[in-house]
Amino acid sequence: MLSQLYVENIAVIEKLSVDFHAGFSALTGETGAGKSILIDSIGAILGQRTSRGLVRTGAKSALVSAAFSGVGEKAAAKLAELGLSAEEDGTLVIQREIGADSKSSCRINGRPATVSMLKEIAPFLVNILGQHESYGLLSPENHIGYLDDMGLPRELFERYTAAFTEAKRLRRELDSLTLDDAQKARRIDLLTYQINELEAADLKAGEQEELERRRSLYRNGAKIAAAVAGAKEALDGGEETEGAVSAVSDAAGRLGEAERYLPELHALSERLQGIAYDLEDCSAELRGYTDQTEFDPAELDRVEARLDALYRLGLKYGGSVENMLRYLETSRAELLKIQTSDETAARLRKEYRKSASEAQKLALAVSAWREEAGRRFAGQVKAELEFLNMPNVAFEVRQERCPLNARGCDRVEFLISTNAGEPAKPIAKIASGGELSRIMLAVKTVLAGKDEVGTLIFDEVDAGVSGGAAQKIGLKLREVSADRQVVCVTHLAQIAALADTQYLIRKQVRGGKTYTEVEELDDEGRRQELARIIGGAKITPLTLQNAAEMLRLARREGGNS
Repeated sequence: MLSQLYVENIAVIEKLSVDFHAGFSALTGETGAGKSILIDSIGAILGQRTSRGLVRTGAKSALVSAAFSGVGEKAAAKLAELGLSAEEDGTLVIQREIGADSKSSCRINGRPATVSMLKEIAPFLVNILGQHESYGLLSPENHIGYLDDMGLPRELFERYTAAFTEAKRLRRELDSLTLDDAQKARRIDLLTYQINELEAADLKAGEQEELERRRSLYRNGAKIAAAVAGAKEALDGGEETEGAVSAVSDAAGRLGEAERYLPELHALSERLQGIAYDLEDCSAELRGYTDQTEFDPAELDRVEARLDALYRLGLKYGGSVENMLRYLETSRAELLKIQTSDETAARLRKEYRKSASEAQKLALAVSAWREEAGRRFAGQVKAELEFLNMPNVAFEVRQERCPLNARGCDRVEFLISTNAGEPAKPIAKIASGGELSRIMLAVKTVLAGKDEVGTLIFDEVDAGVSGGAAQKIGLKLREVSADRQVVCVTHLAQIAALADTQYLIRKQVRGGKTYTEVEELDDEGRRQELARIIGGAKITPLTLQNAAEMLRLARREGGNS
């Protein structure tokens, strides 16, 4: 569950830290106080998209840090898959820093992470249910996911996915072979011509670079020869000059004579003699380079002609010799594929029929599971909606066959009727805003316990409801919180009174700047806040008495539940 949240420089929040508790927590406060900002901050550490507008004006960056306790097995497995882990006591700390330039840096238990890694771990930690999620019920394509959350056997669905993926692959291969005879003939002619042209060129890897090196050598042969001759003359000497070899040898000999009288010169004499030997070796090596500068001028013409031929081929087949060799191999493989396409197609058709048959069989097994799960799901959702002050509701799961796709062979849509005697119709045509919130709450209640998500956050799930319906929503949230943490942003006293813990979010202006603060309320604070929600700006003794009565009844409800 979410145990602590620290927020710094997010919108009107300068710094705040909130300790959350198990059970049912309510966040209340006036409109615009910053409740949505707090939810957006939690969304940020779950990898949701952020913008530079989220960073507090004047700040270089914003920081959100969240600590989770009691991380479940699925979350731990996902962390291990990402090369991470929770602490030994099951604690997990996620941090995200958002720069004013919109760049983010993330850490999971102190180790660098990416936003995509936050997104991968988020579904195992927190589920934020806002009005946009409720509106997701209006899109039938989302309904199959809710039904599968009833516990679709993972191993069965993985087998279907593997078979369906293989059938799609084989179908693509088959389609790639569907050329008519005229197309095949034209393609074979073109490939044959290209292969023959490339093979006739007798290409060799590295040849182009070697030819360019030789061309440079031949073009600059005179300069190289002059430089080598000059260097050799400097070493060996000429008719009128003494070379470096002779001069150094002479110097070594003179010191050799002097060392009889000054032994300390022995080492220097030996060094000079060694240098003389090295210079002799250099002179000998230069003789070999002299030979390299001698070449037949016709050889340069042959090199130029070969490079020109490679250049022209490169314009057609990829530039470098290496690219042309790759093109040659690809063309050979394609030619062989076309020439043997009939045999290959026969084999692929056989494999495709087998794979498609297996996928169809597994899809029907998934469909059968959904049919049975749909009956249970519809009955349970209907019961939850009746509890939430929708007594005459009818809820159905319509399941129809469709062509195989990534989800199987089913098209699933939820139908509802809110008035007795009226036929069930698609949710988008029937449900009002308040009903939509209750339907989503009912769905999530039915699915509670089907996953390991430790925290459910309901952002204004009470939109469009009031009175008895609001109290029923509060009771249902308290019920759901029995086995997971529930946090609810609410504007209704009936819901807030039923919470185990209540937090007040408020804005204050200090020094010409706006600050948002979060305070965990004690009993008196809760009484004052509930009275404000009930009566508005003017709190009277009667509204305070009413608030106290709501808290007392809520505690009694808790004791009876």
